[in-house]
Amino acid sequence: MDETDPGDPESLRDAVLRHARGTLGREWDDLSPRERLAAVSWATRERILGRMLATERRWRRTDAKRVAYLSMEFLMGRSLENNLRNLGLWDECRAGLAELGVDVEELAASEADAALGNGGLGRLAACFLDAMASLDVPGYGYGINYEYGLFRQSIDGGWQRERPDAWRALGTPWLVERADEAVVVPLRGHIEHVDGEGPLGGHWLGWDVLVGVPHDMPVVGHGGRTVNALRLYSARASDEFDIAIFNEGDYLEAVRRKMESETVSKVLYPPDGDERGRELRLVQEYFFTSCAIQDIVKAYLRDHDDLAGLPDKVAIQLNDTHPALAVAELMRVLMDEHGLGWDAAWSITTRTLAYTNHTLLPEALECWSAALLRRVLPRHLQIVEHIDHRFQGEVGARFPGDEARRARMAIVDRGGHEPMVRMAHLAIVGSHSVNGVARLHSELVKSQLVPDFHGMWPERFNNKTNGVTHRRWLAGCNPELAALLDDALGTAWRDDLTLLRGLEPFADDASFREDFLRIKHANKERLATIVEHTAHVPIDPCSLFDVQAKRIHEYKRQLLMALGVVHEYLELLDGRTPPVPRSSLFAGKAAPGYWAARQHIKFINSIARVIDADPRARDWMRVAFVPDYRVSLAERMIPAADLSEQISTAGMEASGTGNMKFALNGALTLGTLDGANIEIRDEVGEENIFIFGLTADEVAQHRERGSYRPRELYEQVPELRRVLDALDGDLFSSGSGTHFRWIKDALLDGGDPFFVLADLPAWIVTQQRVGRLFADPHAWARKAVLNVARMGFFSSDRTVREYARDIWHVPVRDVQAPRSSCSDPITLVEPPS
Repeated sequence: MDETDPGDPESLRDAVLRHARGTLGREWDDLSPRERLAAVSWATRERILGRMLATERRWRRTDAKRVAYLSMEFLMGRSLENNLRNLGLWDECRAGLAELGVDVEELAASEADAALGNGGLGRLAACFLDAMASLDVPGYGYGINYEYGLFRQSIDGGWQRERPDAWRALGTPWLVERADEAVVVPLRGHIEHVDGEGPLGGHWLGWDVLVGVPHDMPVVGHGGRTVNALRLYSARASDEFDIAIFNEGDYLEAVRRKMESETVSKVLYPPDGDERGRELRLVQEYFFTSCAIQDIVKAYLRDHDDLAGLPDKVAIQLNDTHPALAVAELMRVLMDEHGLGWDAAWSITTRTLAYTNHTLLPEALECWSAALLRRVLPRHLQIVEHIDHRFQGEVGARFPGDEARRARMAIVDRGGHEPMVRMAHLAIVGSHSVNGVARLHSELVKSQLVPDFHGMWPERFNNKTNGVTHRRWLAGCNPELAALLDDALGTAWRDDLTLLRGLEPFADDASFREDFLRIKHANKERLATIVEHTAHVPIDPCSLFDVQAKRIHEYKRQLLMALGVVHEYLELLDGRTPPVPRSSLFAGKAAPGYWAARQHIKFINSIARVIDADPRARDWMRVAFVPDYRVSLAERMIPAADLSEQISTAGMEASGTGNMKFALNGALTLGTLDGANIEIRDEVGEENIFIFGLTADEVAQHRERGSYRPRELYEQVPELRRVLDALDGDLFSSGSGTHFRWIKDALLDGGDPFFVLADLPAWIVTQQRVGRLFADPHAWARKAVLNVARMGFFSSDRTVREYARDIWHVPVRDVQAPRSSCSDPITLVEPPS
């Protein structure tokens, strides 16, 4: 099939029936629900692959500069509905399947999420791939084809339980295996030094081999004109067995080595609490990075002879520090495999690579022991140490005599009991651009995280505030609201989200607000059904849906909201009823080894159990922890939320993207001045957002001066004392065998490092304002409509345009130009020279 395949309902229906017989070997009426999903997916895939091949021909014909986006995570979600919508075939498929007696929405909802990520890092990467394809940017993702995702979460007795997420156990039509493009990845072995060849002399010998087999997942841009690919690598042994070992008679050892090799792509983020786990994590990062770098260089050399031109034809973006070994790997490939000298290879490397920082948390800034690198990647450690040596000389020349600065900036930190390689420092030194992902975050990167690097290379640092793809996170997940926007504004906003500004006058239109509230209520009814089915808590769609859905972490402060709920419950027991009934909904996963986060899930579920059992509270309060938060669940929770809790400790959240998705779908934000909340406030207006709590500067001052004393707060603020004292007894522990006194002790005696008690009184007061406003539906709806209207800045299209202009130097499609067919030339906006 090619890019001209018809998309009428009859043709789609015929293609589905053809795949039922030809691919699955059954008549349509004999197919199981899973097989029907497969038949429709195969019929959709054949239309996509023709366009993907046409896209690749176009890039090669025009010798377009390509973007390679390297990330450990790509949280793609379900593919069928998203692909059909971007192809413009959703309605046609609905009509064609209706003739076969099938509801396309039910069918699409039965697809498993592609479990290739955990949270915001992976969802951002997926949004960027969508934006690049929609803007006609030759952008390709590189990652790992995990056999198992993070985990499937269930709740048992209030505790999180994990089970394997074998998302592709039954096969998937969305991955195209390219076995003939497999990559050989060397590791371990040793360096045999040669006299007279200097610090980089010698040969890497005796290495083991992993084979990376690529699988391409098509990424369909809006309108279907451009289809790029996400290339995911599966690890395989060098042969089905090590024949030498097998021939020696040790069959079990041959099998063991094969299984050990393939473990590399088994699971996302294996536990790294011991040396074996840390080695596996390091090998994972190196494996996909090496596969990507080798594939990029090979693809470049298909059409070019001189590697000196690589930076003019390829931009490589490192999504956090996981792929930071790309610095050493690109140097290795250029020098060892293509014979370039150090200076030429270093110039190519630094002009090709760019690094995005995603965190200010020290524990998330990866460091690897030099001993581990020497054992697993001896040649790469040799290259890293030489990069560090030359860089230290550069620092010494710029800042003579400042040994403390040299130590702070060193890539190899030799100040501890063993040398450690700082991957963020390696990424900064080896890249031409370093960006943060929100205005505040980027300033904190420069002023707090790596001020010495900013002082040395201020021109290298920049901000690129994150964005989300409105095609999935509004048009796809909230089609009724999208149709309302189409009626009010036309459909051009789907290409250019800034056109939502035209919605502002409708905030004062009572009829429009009625339609807006009706759509919100329908979304809440759908979510209420899910909550009752999965969390076994009935919630009233007329209540205020107060939602905190994100990865469970202390700095994200699910504990703050939980303690706030305890306060509201205690107030209710004293006869002080809130302005409106409220349903407090939590969702998110805790890392299996993160004790405190797992305890917080148990605490939330214990609160939910107590409130659900109390007839005094049922009409006013409901609390539910909705299990197994993932893309497809987010697509139901986000359109239904009234209030979006974005309450991280100020100065600790890099950006957040959930905050953008909720506001785009008409939820008001309750948030601290952290991450992108600041820019959301600036866009939607202070009067249309609920801001509370300490600022990042105030938090930093408390930490610097040691002036924050939570026990004094406890003694001075009756609300705090009452809430914490409620944890002393059995109110939330009765019958569970688990007591939560430890939370009180940790906050009062552990220093409350995330300032939960400092911000809880302000959260309580702000929530009273929230309740009073929600009691006036049209006043609430007016602010919600204005939030939707003013979220145009937070499109991932805008973010990708900024990367393309400032970092990658690639042209993007002009959204003002009409969309063209697959074979027509594109109207492009060139980046500045």
